[in-house]
Amino acid sequence: MMRKIICYLLFPVACVSSCKTSKQAFNPDKKYAPEQLKEDYRVFRNVLQESHPSLYWYTSKDSLDHYFDDGYARIRDSMTEAAFRVLLSYVITRIDCGHTAIKYSKEYAKYLDTARFKTFPLGLKFWADTMVVTVNLNREDSILRRGTIIKSINGWTQPQLRDSLFKYVVTDGYSITGKYQSLSTGFTFANLYKNVFGMPERSVVRYIDSMGEEQQTELPLYDVKSDTLHKGERHGKAHFPQLIFFSPRSLQLDTTAGTGYMTVNTFDRGNHLKKFFRRSFEGLRENHIHNLVIDVRSNGGGDAGNSTLLTRYLIDKKFKLADSLYAVSRTSNYNKYISKSFLYHMLMLVVTSKKSDGKYHFGYFERHYFSPKTKNHFDGQVYILIGGNSFSATTLFAGALKGQKNVTLVGEETGGGYYGNTAWVIPDVTLPNTKVRFRLPKFRLVVDHNREKNGRGVMPDVPALPTVYAIQKGIDFKAETARLLIEANARQSK
Repeated sequence: MMRKIICYLLFPVACVSSCKTSKQAFNPDKKYAPEQLKEDYRVFRNVLQESHPSLYWYTSKDSLDHYFDDGYARIRDSMTEAAFRVLLSYVITRIDCGHTAIKYSKEYAKYLDTARFKTFPLGLKFWADTMVVTVNLNREDSILRRGTIIKSINGWTQPQLRDSLFKYVVTDGYSITGKYQSLSTGFTFANLYKNVFGMPERSVVRYIDSMGEEQQTELPLYDVKSDTLHKGERHGKAHFPQLIFFSPRSLQLDTTAGTGYMTVNTFDRGNHLKKFFRRSFEGLRENHIHNLVIDVRSNGGGDAGNSTLLTRYLIDKKFKLADSLYAVSRTSNYNKYISKSFLYHMLMLVVTSKKSDGKYHFGYFERHYFSPKTKNHFDGQVYILIGGNSFSATTLFAGALKGQKNVTLVGEETGGGYYGNTAWVIPDVTLPNTKVRFRLPKFRLVVDHNREKNGRGVMPDVPALPTVYAIQKGIDFKAETARLLIEANARQSK
């Protein structure tokens, strides 16, 4: 029974609620009166102050109270849901918790599923003081190709865009790499720019041409519907941007080199990871593989049971998931706004107990040590590719193996915190008027009290940082670094 309850808590329960079907079409431009917005804001603030266990972990109470007060003071007139979400995001980002984030209302999310918007056509890679084109939806654009350095957009330089948009991007602690990666993922930059600043029909883009000279061009918004239909008429069929197939997990073996390449893009349930890990490590043993590259750069986490299982196939000692794991409350004065509040309360009655510090501790994980797998345990050289999108349970995985003699972490700092995080049970809170939702993690997890609480992610042993040349040539610089390390190790072994 205990095992089933614990497994249930390892992955947030989806919010399921009944609702009446509206006879009127959803209007994304509907404005809410200041009184309604202020009521929502008060619920937002009160719930966080009552139930969030790490509200002042990285930001002092005085500072966070200032941001809460400032956000409330900005409600001077009516706002659309989109504008109100931007305001809430500005405040919630100050908590420095990557699991605490603003979400669309359910109706707005449904609207986005069918709506067709004009969009800024460039996907961009951000790092340090650089932004580079990774994709251009307008494939007939011969100027702004992949690898082109962008100096400014509508007069906003990269540092100005970075510093402005970072204020709306959540991450654990002070992991700046996580914020860079968020802006670099898909068309996140375009959507965030639109929400924060608004997007003109034509953007003025300054860029570096092939001769190294700074030039300027105007970039129209990309209309998915009209632009693709127009191309279809001209070329005989509609042309859509190529979709990238997302595989949750895969394994490739190079038996000649004795190297395996494992990709794990999620630890979520429903991806048959237990079977995948079992068969993969059987295959590694049977094929005499002595080098294993594990790519978790795109793994945002999921079920900690799955990340722990993968850890057990690799680690060389017993380990705990947490020195401490606790909530500050079992229930709330705002239960009617919190999804599954009764169920969460009952589960926490079973799995937590109140300690002398007044907190409700999940004692099982504070006491339990996990042992390495004995069957098909991998003892060769392991290279783990990490980056800003490595988060939550993925950070637990990388952090547990950091420092092990046969393990090398390659890439960039993880987006998830090395010292710990706030997660595990994460219900949605729905605000009463706008129906905007936000995630409310209930448990604070400290992996190891002996680690330095500096707000950083898991740092790589061998950094592999992006370059303009790598973006231009489509070089996977992290995987290439791992390959070179394997070759260097092979030469030294001869």
